[in-house]
Amino acid sequence: MTTQRRPELGATERSAGERSEPGRSGGAPSSAPQPTGPRPVLAPDPEVRERPLRRRFTAEYKQRILDEADQCVEPGAVGALIRREGLYFSHLCKWRQQRRDGGLEALQPRRRGPKPRHADARDRRIGELEREKGRLERRLRQAELIIDLQRKVSELLGIPLSHPGSGDVDS
Repeated sequence: MTTQRRPELGATERSAGERSEPGRSGGAPSSAPQPTGPRPVLAPDPEVRERPLRRRFTAEYKQRILDEADQCVEPGAVGALIRREGLYFSHLCKWRQQRRDGGLEALQPRRRGPKPRHADARDRRIGELEREKGRLERRLRQAELIIDLQRKVSELLGIPLSHPGSGDVDS
């Protein structure tokens, strides 16, 4: 798009239909005073949660809504019910399918994610052995630090230490 200047406007003025972006185009900065000092901290909007929460519906609630939806005979009554409750039509479809598959028990909310594994005796034994190994490794590190400290103290005091395998004990 080419910039056309009107004869009645000055060289730096533009018509109302043209965009003026002096910050981007490298033109002169605006003459409005810029605020100085710290920026005001805006309070969070109380209507907007920081992280949306997943809604959970009890089996009784689902059953009540399905019963109400089944009683709706007039056109638009189901839509009014859905709007009133803040639901989606897919909720009704899914809940009806669950009700067909197993009644009230099928309407119970399910936990998301992988199913928990039941630990057998072998898994419990492996866990015990791993904890024991970690405990013994900590004790070994502590013993090595003590032995290293004893060696350094004996060197400082000039006390000779017996070497392993020699059989003699210096006291």
